[in-house]
Amino acid sequence: MALNTFLIRSALTGALGGLLFGFDTAVIAGTTHALTGQFHLTPFQLGFTVSIALWGTVVGAICSGDIGQRYGSRAVLRVLAVLYVLSAAGCALAWSWPIFLIARCIGGLAIGGSSVLGPVYIAELAPANYRGRLVGLFQINIVVGILLAYFSNLVVASFHLGLSEWRWEFGVAALPAVFFLLMLFGIPHSPRWLVMQGRVDEARTTIFAIGGPDAEAELNAIAASIHASRDSSKEPLFRKKYRYPIFLAITIAAFNQLSGINAVLYYLNDIFASAGFDSISGGVQTVIIGAVNLVSTLLAMALIDRLGRKTLLLIGCVGMTIGLSGIATTFITGRWRGALIFFLGGYIASFALSSGSVIWVYVSEIFPNAIRVKGQALGSTVLWVMNGMISLIFPSLAAKSASLPFVFFAVLMVAQFFITLFLFPETKGLSLEQVQAKLRIAES
Repeated sequence: MALNTFLIRSALTGALGGLLFGFDTAVIAGTTHALTGQFHLTPFQLGFTVSIALWGTVVGAICSGDIGQRYGSRAVLRVLAVLYVLSAAGCALAWSWPIFLIARCIGGLAIGGSSVLGPVYIAELAPANYRGRLVGLFQINIVVGILLAYFSNLVVASFHLGLSEWRWEFGVAALPAVFFLLMLFGIPHSPRWLVMQGRVDEARTTIFAIGGPDAEAELNAIAASIHASRDSSKEPLFRKKYRYPIFLAITIAAFNQLSGINAVLYYLNDIFASAGFDSISGGVQTVIIGAVNLVSTLLAMALIDRLGRKTLLLIGCVGMTIGLSGIATTFITGRWRGALIFFLGGYIASFALSSGSVIWVYVSEIFPNAIRVKGQALGSTVLWVMNGMISLIFPSLAAKSASLPFVFFAVLMVAQFFITLFLFPETKGLSLEQVQAKLRIAES
């Protein structure tokens, strides 16, 4: 089955949720100083302001699966697009701290829901031979969204809008959100969801539209897959025989955030300000960091099936430890300010090459078919909870010592290196059945 324009447009539209995901999570980096002054925030309150979106994300991720299965990913994505618009407008117009928190939490709900339903929609629409690359568009769009947020903040800052600058930085997010909403009215429901609803004729039409060569055979395969998934849906996740993949999923998700990556992305402008950069020069540095993140993510996608998941994780741990140690040293000594961007760039590149790109591939491989969705949900929940906790405490730690958070993250990356080296199996080149056999051997 070849790609056609309708399929590509539908996949790109589903992936736009990833762009808004990245934009909304990173845009706050350019506003933390202004928000602190506007609402008279303590370091802890600033951390809560940044992390409130992440707690909304946890709720959105947990609830969206069942809602999406009932109403269809496309329909729920439309609702989430509206939430993105409301969040951007609410943040821009917020007249008090509680109103701003509510608007950010609404954005978090949209982020969490789209992080689940965007990839699911693409996966259910895409042919098997293109599924990996098309679903990968979502991750690429997240990184593109982060870069666009940094660039947007830099452009807005160049207009010197004074006290209203932070409002414009949030308000700009409404533009891609509206575009996402409009694009969602030009794509179909997934054939799998249509079959689950008994709308077989519509499913057949969609399969033809996306270029399926044999609609009847694909419909039969979808029906058989749905029947099998219903039979296995009652299998509980937390059983003794699954303890090893559960350990791996929790560990890789926790260390993904214990690297400090999202705390750095959210507070990147503050980090440069602490090192003595003004808002414009610091904004330029953040754009450079965002570009490094994008290029490294693209490189990781080319290397993950060549070098392997475990190898990339180990390389990344070494690179992140060096980068974090350099950042901490800069703040401890007050020297080498100009080298800060190189330490941060090396750290971001190492993360993107390793954990940032490996985590979802690895988690999707280590669980058996009967519990794969539940295992992915576990990994996602652990990641978002850890993200919220670290984003909450980062400003308080940095207020005590600018170097303290980076020393903490560097030590944990050393720990991850050895845990990965001795306890993580390599899954490169193995079928899902071979991965399960390998895990059973490791468990015994």
